[in-house]
Amino acid sequence: MLYSLLGHLRLALTRPINARTVWQLRRQIEHQSGLIRQAEAALAGAEIFEQASVAARMGFWQCELPSERLTWSDGTYDLFGLHRRSGIVRKEILRSYSEESLARLGRVRGNAIETGSGFGLDAEIWSPDTGKRWIRISATVERQNGEPVRLFGVKQDITEEKKQLERMEYLAGHDAMTGLANRSQFEARLAQICEPGRSGGALMLIDLDGFKEVNDTLGHAIGDECLIEIARRLSAVCQSAELIARIGGDEFAVLLGPSADVQKIEDIAQCIIRAAEAPMNCSGRIFRIGASVGYAFAEQETPATVFTRADCALYAAKAAGRRTFSGSQQGSLIDIRPWVGTARICAAPLREELVLVSRRGGEKVADGKISRDAPA
Repeated sequence: MLYSLLGHLRLALTRPINARTVWQLRRQIEHQSGLIRQAEAALAGAEIFEQASVAARMGFWQCELPSERLTWSDGTYDLFGLHRRSGIVRKEILRSYSEESLARLGRVRGNAIETGSGFGLDAEIWSPDTGKRWIRISATVERQNGEPVRLFGVKQDITEEKKQLERMEYLAGHDAMTGLANRSQFEARLAQICEPGRSGGALMLIDLDGFKEVNDTLGHAIGDECLIEIARRLSAVCQSAELIARIGGDEFAVLLGPSADVQKIEDIAQCIIRAAEAPMNCSGRIFRIGASVGYAFAEQETPATVFTRADCALYAAKAAGRRTFSGSQQGSLIDIRPWVGTARICAAPLREELVLVSRRGGEKVADGKISRDAPA
């Protein structure tokens, strides 16, 4: 448009200058000035838009078909950790995608080109400068005479969104204080173990002895530290477990696979009791607590039945003086087994009301229904 204005000016200068000629030149200049202002505004707007998109960690892209020549905005270069305006080849860019994301991208992109529809995809990428990141790709297919000629769309950094989602998913299945599985995840896994056709497993319930006194005398902050330390010790002792969970205030559960037998479970129970009795040092306060353990095998029963039998065994152990373990097998309850010295198994019929007769060293220590009235 500037060349057009200069042409008109040169032509006017070859002619006699009069009022009409001056008026025409002024009109031409005003028109061209208006066009220049529009172009400047458009460029300024584009620059602001580009800056805004970079700040929002997003960028625009297009891919010409069938040449697959790429054109990126600055924001897209930044997402992939590349220098702006550097040469980009699609085949090389694809190496930035994880194997799984690349496979998914290939499927949805191919389908979009074939059908003419757009697509959306969350993909994982990696670069030496930015490390692992997640981007959300949205794409539209442009067609001419029925043939795809161009893909274009937006790519946006959603790494923080992914981290927050993963954190929410983690918290949905884990205890925020100890990092162990929570009751919700525990119940789901116990249900899996008890599914028909599964090979079963075993459930151990652990209840801390003396923890209430810690909370009452030393305060809940010390109590929280104690629970975190117990969780650490359980994780160290029960490395072969399928799941370790905190299912209540000072109650924990351990799920073991089908290979666990009575001897293995009782070895683990002894280790748990020893670990719990080791001195605690929480914020400079040194004290001791204990643990009682009850276990039951999952043998083609409902999760509620398995849990009830393990719970009964736990309360039998606590009724016997705590810091002991007791077990239950289908159709019977195993006698309390102290973790020191020797003991024998005495199986009594498991009636519908779950009556337990337990003996240790020939002395009768519990006789009657197991209830929540048992010592805690």
